[in-house]
Amino acid sequence: MIEDKRSVMSGFVYPMISFCSLSVFIGTLLTNSLEGMQSVQMALTVCCGVAFALFGGYFFAAYLINKFSVRFFGIPDSIALARQFTGYAMVVTFLLKIIAGILPDFIFIGLLLEFYIVYVVWEGCVIVMHIGEKNRFSFTIFSSLLIVMCPVLIEFVFDKLVFLLN
Repeated sequence: MIEDKRSVMSGFVYPMISFCSLSVFIGTLLTNSLEGMQSVQMALTVCCGVAFALFGGYFFAAYLINKFSVRFFGIPDSIALARQFTGYAMVVTFLLKIIAGILPDFIFIGLLLEFYIVYVVWEGCVIVMHIGEKNRFSFTIFSSLLIVMCPVLIEFVFDKLVFLLN
C-alpha cells in the first residue's frame, strides 16, 4: 500500500484514464467509416466522453464511498484514503476500457469481467479501508456498485448532452 495516498492519482489513475482515452480514440478512428475530419471529430468526442466519465466517476465514487464509510462503518473521514481505494479498485474498469476501445467486439465479455471488481473490492476493503469482517459484505456490494455505475452514469449523461447539443 502506498503511504502517500495522493500519489495514486498522479501515478496510477491519471495515466490509466489517458490510456483509456487514447485506446478509445484509436479504436474509434479504426472502426469509423466516416471521411476526413468527421471521423476525427467523432473520435475526439467519444474520447472526451470516456475521459470525462472515468475522471468524474472516479471522484464521484470516491466521495460517496468516503461518506458511506464514515456514516455506516465509523471509518475516519479521509477522502485521500477513499480515492486511493477507488483508484485501485477501478483497475478492472480501466483495463476493460483500454481493450474494448481498440476491440469494440470485446464489450460483451468486458461487461461480464466487470464482476471481477467485486473480488478486488472484497480483498482491498480490509487492507486499504480497514473494514471489519462484520461489515465487509455490505461495504463490498455498495462500493462495487458505485465503482461500476458512477462512470457509466456520467458517460450516459455526457452522451445524451452531446446528442442534444449537436
